[in-house]
Amino acid sequence: MIFAPVPGEISGFVGGYVFGATWGFIYSSVGLAAGSAINFGIGRALGFRFIRKIIPPEKLEKFDRFFTHQGVIVLLSMFLFPGFPKDYLSLFLGATALPFKLFILLAGFGRMPGTLMLSVQGEFLSAKKYGLLAGVVLVSLMVVVIAVKYRNVLYRWAEANNKK
Repeated sequence: MIFAPVPGEISGFVGGYVFGATWGFIYSSVGLAAGSAINFGIGRALGFRFIRKIIPPEKLEKFDRFFTHQGVIVLLSMFLFPGFPKDYLSLFLGATALPFKLFILLAGFGRMPGTLMLSVQGEFLSAKKYGLLAGVVLVSLMVVVIAVKYRNVLYRWAEANNKK
């Protein structure tokens, strides 16, 4: 299985497979940013009270704790991290005081590295470049393993930079 188990994020992989890495990346990035903006708008329109009914309490509590203690840097990290539930996050952030302009920057640009990686993987699979595909997947897995291993260092760095 390719490193893209989340339906919203698999669009980069499919886009790369169908349209090639460049156009797949562009189409997927625009679509993902638009979807995030719609979810943010729903959260903004319906408010925190309604969102509490949709998002499971344990996930809502985690989002709130992260947003309160870590700030914008952690939000960017959440959009960068593949597999994080970005639809829930966008709904939740719509119910906060986060400005839309900042949100769309975080959501749009934060997803781009993962979307690019998945678009390249899709193109490699389409072109039957299995060696290159395996290389990209291995590098991706190494980055994830390193990030998990040094997550406490990353958390401390993010918190220290958030206070500046």
